[in-house]
Amino acid sequence: MHHLVTIALALALAGRDGGALEFQETTEKTPTNAKPSKIVPTKTEAALKFFVIEKDKGPVKGTVVRLTSETGAKYYTDETDGDGYGEVLVPVGHKYEVTYLSLGLARGDIVATLPVTTEPKQTVKLTLRYKRLPPPPPFVLTGVVFDTGKSTLRPEAESKLDIVVEFMRHKKSAKVEISGHTDNVGNAASNKALSAKRAQSCRAYLMAKGIEAGRITAVGRGAEKPIAANDTEEHRQENRRIEIIEVQPPSK
Repeated sequence: MHHLVTIALALALAGRDGGALEFQETTEKTPTNAKPSKIVPTKTEAALKFFVIEKDKGPVKGTVVRLTSETGAKYYTDETDGDGYGEVLVPVGHKYEVTYLSLGLARGDIVATLPVTTEPKQTVKLTLRYKRLPPPPPFVLTGVVFDTGKSTLRPEAESKLDIVVEFMRHKKSAKVEISGHTDNVGNAASNKALSAKRAQSCRAYLMAKGIEAGRITAVGRGAEKPIAANDTEEHRQENRRIEIIEVQPPSK
């Protein structure tokens, strides 16, 4: 017998696309017009079926929900389709931290905890209430990620870029722009060229991890867009950075 559990969630979480999902319980019925399921619950795996809905506007396409168990294992839906639908199989008998996969949220924001019982062959339907919000700041690589005057990535930078790799592996429609930035010390043209090389190094790292070249743009901004005054070493360090943003498609 297949056991069906229906839950509604609203994950209070802002994403790069300027949305949030609020967490609340509701008795509202979930949509029934999603595509046929490709997954089957078993004795050891539960089928989680998500519907992402924006109030008054309907289904939300292109979101990815990540679930992390207490052991650290991660599971992902595909991007939600035109009906706002995505699904994933997860092992039973665990509690899962639910997050909305986004560059702006990949630092570990936990939105909700979803317990999955040991009941065999269970199907859990979840309605995610989407709330539109202003987009968060760019994903920023800060600290010493390059040696002075060099464009070769330091090893400690790779773990930060792996957050972007995770995002792009699971949100396959996503495209990003990587921009390199410097302080205003030294020759402006040289700084801009160095910032471009550093952005290209980050792009090369993502490509080496299997991300398609056509999904990644790299540009050098030099000292053109400071985020702090260049009046102290601490402020100059803030300006020496890599920013990564998800490029949004043109509005139709």
